[in-house]
Amino acid sequence: MKLVKSSSSILRKFLVFNFFIFLFLGSLTFFYLSGIQPNLVKQRMEKHTVIINNTSNHLERLSIEFDKESLKNFLLSTRFLFQNLERVQFYDITGNLIADTNVLDLDQSVFTKTEIVMEEEIKDNDAKKLSDENTLKNNFNTGTNVNNLKEIISNKKNDEPTVLEVQEGDNLFIKTLGDANIGGKVVGYILVTEQTNEILTAVEERKNFIIRTVLAIAIVILIFLIFLNRYILKPIGGLVAYTESIKAKDESMGKIEKFLSRSDELGLLSRSLNNMTKDLQYRTQKAENSSADLAHEIRNPLASLKGASELLDNTSDKMERSKLIKLLSHDVERIERLITDYSQMLKDEASLSREKMKVLDINNLLKNVIDEFNNTNAVMEKNIKFVINRKNLNGNSLQLFGIENRLEQVLANLLDNAVSFSPKNSTIVIDVNGSKEIISLKIKDLGPGFNEINTEKIFKRFYSNRPEKFGEHSGLGLNIVKSIVEMHGGKVRAINRSDAETGAEVELQLPKRG
Repeated sequence: MKLVKSSSSILRKFLVFNFFIFLFLGSLTFFYLSGIQPNLVKQRMEKHTVIINNTSNHLERLSIEFDKESLKNFLLSTRFLFQNLERVQFYDITGNLIADTNVLDLDQSVFTKTEIVMEEEIKDNDAKKLSDENTLKNNFNTGTNVNNLKEIISNKKNDEPTVLEVQEGDNLFIKTLGDANIGGKVVGYILVTEQTNEILTAVEERKNFIIRTVLAIAIVILIFLIFLNRYILKPIGGLVAYTESIKAKDESMGKIEKFLSRSDELGLLSRSLNNMTKDLQYRTQKAENSSADLAHEIRNPLASLKGASELLDNTSDKMERSKLIKLLSHDVERIERLITDYSQMLKDEASLSREKMKVLDINNLLKNVIDEFNNTNAVMEKNIKFVINRKNLNGNSLQLFGIENRLEQVLANLLDNAVSFSPKNSTIVIDVNGSKEIISLKIKDLGPGFNEINTEKIFKRFYSNRPEKFGEHSGLGLNIVKSIVEMHGGKVRAINRSDAETGAEVELQLPKRG
């Protein structure tokens, strides 16, 4: 259930994001499309205004009266000025039509009659005749009648031109009404009409382009969503299910194997997560085992403490009480040592993974550790000597990658162990061998050796065979050695010496610097 919510949440956020993007772009597109036609109309109106002003200037320059007869002659002589226009009409100051380019090809008598135009009754088929105003009215058919125009003129408050958009079917007409200004006086009005279907075409083309663009973007987003869901969200969901299965300790909830072979970032993430999970599982198991071992190790001295304390209460003999007190002291020291060393071990293991390795020379490490041991009380009291034998080197380097203080800790623990079991006035031999791949160190003492047939058990936690020094050692030293060595990719083993009557031999193998 959590997996579905996680995946759908990402998809939902992506879809919401794209929705608002589309809404924003749609708003911009709407305002853009809304402004196209007005801008084109304005451009056409400005063109018409120039024509109106030029016409007024012509009339003034040629001293042409603003009446029907004069305008008729003017239009007949200058009709080329308006050849690119659909129509040019002239109105007097009251809004009556007095001239129209649409009737230039009609009978010239249409400009001679002044009376109000009425359609005459047709008495026979050959006797049809129309008055000029009726003809003009019949030709003024682009959506604005005379009465409407008179209303527009009456509401006209300044000398700015008035533009009208008239759409008839699939045709768009732009009408611009301007003042006929002659001699600084408005003597009438000029109405320029132009068919502007190209404006509709331009707007339609832009609409179609935007629609195609939006559809293309929508298809791309859809494809991306499918890709996102299939190749990213579902694998991430699988990783989430895997982590949930680890948490619930139910391996059936999620599988990660199918992602491990991927070569992309998700494959890297899967492998990293898998390695991290295994490491955590190892650490968890190790912690559980260590806790159980610690509890077991503490339980014995606690039982001894309990028994000794009960006997102490019931014993009056001084010597017996002294023995019991000494036993109690040893038990307390043992518990204290166990807890201290265990706590330190956990800290060391936690910090071990965070420390960085560097190039080290095993000779320098040995020298540093032995120099410190030569000044210890144990070595001086027993008069222990250290001898280093370098064998089969043949010019091979003794360098390796490692954590300096941790490897020194390993050598110190092994030498401490050897010194503890060595008799007085003895020698501890350290054999150093190098090959192309491995650096080998053998630490040999002349102590009693190992009683155990299986010497691997000496590297287990809390193992100790020093009953005479029960409170001084926790049995964690060799276990720490093994952990650090394995972290460096090496091995450690212990055997009884074969080249001497008694003694133990611990061999340390570490990989050389590549």
